[in-house]
Amino acid sequence: MNVHYLQHVPFEGLGAIKIWLDDKEHKISSTKFHDPEFLLPDISAIDALIVLGGPMGIYEESVYQWLKEEKLFNKSCIAAGKKVLGICLGAQLIAGCLGAKVTPATHKEIGWFPVFPTEESKKLPWFYKLFSNNPIVFHWHADRFEIPDNGSLDLLYSEANKHQAFYYNKKVIGLQFHLEVTQTSLLQMLENGKEDIEPLPYVQSEAEIHTGVQNTSTCNTLMNELLNNWLYENNQ
Repeated sequence: MNVHYLQHVPFEGLGAIKIWLDDKEHKISSTKFHDPEFLLPDISAIDALIVLGGPMGIYEESVYQWLKEEKLFNKSCIAAGKKVLGICLGAQLIAGCLGAKVTPATHKEIGWFPVFPTEESKKLPWFYKLFSNNPIVFHWHADRFEIPDNGSLDLLYSEANKHQAFYYNKKVIGLQFHLEVTQTSLLQMLENGKEDIEPLPYVQSEAEIHTGVQNTSTCNTLMNELLNNWLYENNQ
């Protein structure tokens, strides 16, 4: 498949997703909005879209002028029936495109915290099975999305925030957290986001985040299984 990804800052890339895509021999292309000469592809040239994270808010169009163009592109991909996966900021952007509100989160959430499947997630058996043991995943966000209307499923919650994942249809999924995180990308996020680390109930210290690095293995396994379902088994 031709898989295109949208990257917002240099330090939040595909991470473990790239390893999976390369292993499956998919063709990868990208738009990097931090490059002033970024280009968006012709939608007909791609099969799937992955929208990555970033420290900006989806409402900051006056600061990040490319946001308006990106939102139109994301909407067009959804309308065209492309596979679309949103991660963190990417999930917020997709939720916004689907008419849901994106607002400051109940609690800023940074570090390793478990997510819990909702009762509604049982309507999506493969997803419920993946998260039924309340895995510890990596969070880094200060905003949150509401669940889009139109029959979307509210899939996961955490102690800090009630909306952690949504399923719009068999092609569109949003995750508030980072299953793609690797040891390398974790260090890059910490290096570039030190100012976000502050003494709050759901913000871990740098030391605590480093201590939890062994959880990347679980995260990447979950990411691989989710990609398998999103692109293959869930292909209708």
